[in-house]
Amino acid sequence: MARKYIDCREFPSEKKCSVTIAADSESELLDVAAQHAVKVHGHEDTPQLRQQLKGAMHEGRPPE
Repeated sequence: MARKYIDCREFPSEKKCSVTIAADSESELLDVAAQHAVKVHGHEDTPQLRQQLKGAMHEGRPPE
C-alpha cells in the first residue's frame, strides 16, 4: 500500500502554511487533514471540505 499525503503549500492562504500530512490510509489522512483545516485555517468540517481534501491527496512521498 502506497503512502498518501496532502501538502498545504498547494492551497493559497494568508498563513502561508508549509505543513505536509502523510498517512498509510486515505481515511486516516482525511481525518487528520480535516482537523488541521479546522484548527489552523478556521474551516468548518463539512462534506465539501472533505471532498476537496480527498481531491488534494497524492500517492507516494511528499516533495522535499
